[in-house]
Amino acid sequence: MTASSLNSREKRAAISLASVFAFRMLGLFMLMPVLAIYGQSLEGFSPIWIGFAIGAYGLTQAVLQIPMGRLSDKIGRKKVIVGGLLMFALGSVIAALADSIQMVTVGRALQGMGAIASALLAFASDLSRDEQRPKVMAVIGMSIGMSFAFAMLLGPIVAASWGISGVFWLTAILAIIGIFIVTMLVPNAVNKAPKGDTLASFSDIKKLIKHPQLARLNAGVLLLHLTLTTIFVVLPSQLIKDGLVADNHWHLYIPVLFLAFLLMVPIMIIAIKKEKEKQAFIGSVILLMLSMLAMSVWVNSIVGIAVCMLLYFVAFNFLEATMPALVSRIAPASQKGSAMGGYSTSQFLGAFLGGMLGGYVAQTTTTQAVFAAAALVGLIWLIIAWKMQVPPKSKVISLMTKLDSEEQAQSLASLLVALPGVIEATVVRDESRSYLKINDKEFDLDQARKVAGLI
Repeated sequence: MTASSLNSREKRAAISLASVFAFRMLGLFMLMPVLAIYGQSLEGFSPIWIGFAIGAYGLTQAVLQIPMGRLSDKIGRKKVIVGGLLMFALGSVIAALADSIQMVTVGRALQGMGAIASALLAFASDLSRDEQRPKVMAVIGMSIGMSFAFAMLLGPIVAASWGISGVFWLTAILAIIGIFIVTMLVPNAVNKAPKGDTLASFSDIKKLIKHPQLARLNAGVLLLHLTLTTIFVVLPSQLIKDGLVADNHWHLYIPVLFLAFLLMVPIMIIAIKKEKEKQAFIGSVILLMLSMLAMSVWVNSIVGIAVCMLLYFVAFNFLEATMPALVSRIAPASQKGSAMGGYSTSQFLGAFLGGMLGGYVAQTTTTQAVFAAAALVGLIWLIIAWKMQVPPKSKVISLMTKLDSEEQAQSLASLLVALPGVIEATVVRDESRSYLKINDKEFDLDQARKVAGLI
C-alpha cells in the first residue's frame, strides 16, 4: 500500500462513516418533498407550521453541533454518535405517531438534537492519516449529496404508500441501522486527530466571526440553505396544482438533480484549471437568484419549474461543493476545526430560518412571493459575496513537536514559516503540535520534520 493510497482501515472508516452520514441525512431530507402535501391531513396544519416543521431540525442542530463535538472528545466518539442516533430515532418515532403538525415539529426538533455531524467528522479524522484525510472527507461529502438525491426519490414513493408517518418510521429504521454500523463496522480509533483540525472552540469562533472572508462564507451557506428550505415549503403543493400527482414528483426531481450534477462538474473543473473560482462563484450566486426569480414567473408551468430547478441545483451543487474547501483554505492553520464548526452551525441555522421564511410568506401572501423572496435572498448574498477573495490553493498539515516553553514555540513558528512552500505556521504548545498551511508544489515534508525535530 503506497503512502498516496487509503489503507484498509481508512477505506473501512470512510465507507462505514459515510454510510452513517447518508442514512441520517436521508432521514432528514426525505421529509422536504412530502410534508407540504401529506402534512395537510395533520391537525393544526398551516403553511407557517409546515415551514417550522421542515426547518425545526436546523435550529437544534445549530445549537448543539459544537457542544456534541466537544463532548465526543471527552467521553468518546462512538458514545456520542450512538446517543445522537438514538435521539434521532426517538424524534422520528414521536413524529411518526403524531396526529398534529405541532407534534411533528417536536419530533423534528428532537431529530436535530442528535447533532452528530461534528463528532462523525472528528472520528473520520481520528481514523485517517493527515495526507489521506481529504480523501476520507470527500467520500463522506459525496454520501451527503447522494442522500439528498435518494431522498427526493424515496420520500414521495414512501409517503404515497404509507403516508407521512411511513417516512418517519423509515427514518427511525435508518437510525437503528446507523447504530449497528457504528458499533459493529466502524473501526475503533487508536489516535485522536489534532484538535485544531477537527473540533470547534467557542473562543476561536468568536475571533473568526470577525474574519471578513470567513464571515462572507458563513453568511453564504446560511443563505444557501435558507433558499433550499424556503422553496420546499411550497414547491410540492405547487407541482400538484400544476397537474403532477404527488407519487410522481420523483419523475421531476431525479432527472433534474442528475442533470444538475452533470452540468456542475465541468463548471468546477474549468473554474479550478483556469483559476476562475471567484467568477464561477459569483456567477453561481447570480444563477441561483435568477432561477428563483424566473420560478416566480413560471410557477404555473411544470416545464418552467423543471428548468428553473435545474438551474437552481447547478448553482446549489457548485456552491455547496466549493464553500467548505474555501473555508478550509482561508481558516488559520490551527483553527480549521473552529472555522468548520462555525460554518456548519450557519448551515443548519439557514435551514431553520428558511423554513420560517417560506412558511410565513406562504401564509401571508402567495406561492409566487415565496420564490421571489428566495430570489431576494440571492440578491442579498450577491452583495455580500461581491468582494470575496479566493485564497491560493493550499492544504493544512500538522506535525508533533516537543516544546518546553512559549519562547521555543514562537522560535519554531518563525523557522517553519520561513521554509519554502509554507504559507502560514502556527505552533500550539498545549497540543505539542505545529500546524502548517502549505503549497504542495513547493513544500518539502522531510525538511519541515527536520526543523520540527522529528528527524
